[in-house]
Amino acid sequence: MNGKIVGGFLVLTGLVAGVAMYWLQVYAFYQDASFTPGDEIELTSIESGQPEPILVEGITGIDGDSSPIRFRACFRTPMTLAMLTETYRIYPAPTPLTAPSWFGCFDAPAIGAALESGEAVAFMGQENIHPGVDRVVAVFADGRAYAWQQLNGSEGNE
Repeated sequence: MNGKIVGGFLVLTGLVAGVAMYWLQVYAFYQDASFTPGDEIELTSIESGQPEPILVEGITGIDGDSSPIRFRACFRTPMTLAMLTETYRIYPAPTPLTAPSWFGCFDAPAIGAALESGEAVAFMGQENIHPGVDRVVAVFADGRAYAWQQLNGSEGNE
């Protein structure tokens, strides 16, 4: 009898801990990202080397204080790819990071495939937005655009 109680307690504790860890990883540390003046989507200018705000529409995003690479955003831009490629720095090695399943507008595998095929172009949003982390912005020819933050290999992240 005591063994069943102890075993049941251990199984129940394991289930509760597993559910809590899942919830903490997928939901707990995310909040809506702010896109107020000073927190806009920016691209790094070829000419000045400085990030500049770009025109965006219908932006939605998530971020989390617990990690600098939790940021994801989906939006549209009226700016053409031709103008963007002539004005802003291309990002050399974009790797879209997956977003939580509940943030449905950001499909990292599809964005990655589009970047590989040339259907989309990745730009340097802001270098070292956090130490060792770059903000990357991928733009499609039809104006769809996505932003995320990824490790850049500096600051001991190699």
